[in-house]
Amino acid sequence: MTNDKGLLIVLSGPSGVGKGTVRKALFEDEETNFKYSISMTTRDKREGEVDGVDYFFKSREEFEQLIEQDKFIEYAEYVGNYYGTPVDFVHQTMEQGHDVFLEIEVEGAKQVRDKFPEALFIFLAPPSIEQLESRLVGRGTDSNEIIEHRISEAKRELTLMNLYDFVVVNDSIEEAKRKIRCIVEANHLRRSKVERHLRKLLLEVEE
Repeated sequence: MTNDKGLLIVLSGPSGVGKGTVRKALFEDEETNFKYSISMTTRDKREGEVDGVDYFFKSREEFEQLIEQDKFIEYAEYVGNYYGTPVDFVHQTMEQGHDVFLEIEVEGAKQVRDKFPEALFIFLAPPSIEQLESRLVGRGTDSNEIIEHRISEAKRELTLMNLYDFVVVNDSIEEAKRKIRCIVEANHLRRSKVERHLRKLLLEVEE
């Protein structure tokens, strides 16, 4: 591990596309050394979710206080709930040379692009709208009205793929995981990152 600044990896995509499942698969892999930046939300906990592990769950009032204090890299209101990325952890971890992994909504990713244009943006896409709808219905956590709204939002979000560097179709969890790892590894080999490190070495030799 060098002291070079880490990558900010942004994974987003429509609701129901499997962002959380792919993220968990990545982090269960022993070879993964990303630092996961836990998002904050005002939505209710789903069965099996743990506060401080899956999300930081806050009341609407608490979240809005943090907005006023400028404590988010990004935040967005989606289907009646806030989602946001706390800023302090991300900055500190990247400066320590670690890659930070964000799993966020599409609207949030647009804000991160404005503040961190050098970040790595990956869009997770569904194999089809029909499969996306099937996944949302299969969750059993949302009303028909909310599902219809999420499908409508998903169609709109699919038109925003041009804001991302890479698109991964999630037709297989293992294959999506493999592709994301390859994308990150390739970005660590970009000339700009390697050149910066080599220039530091040359300066040390000259001294």
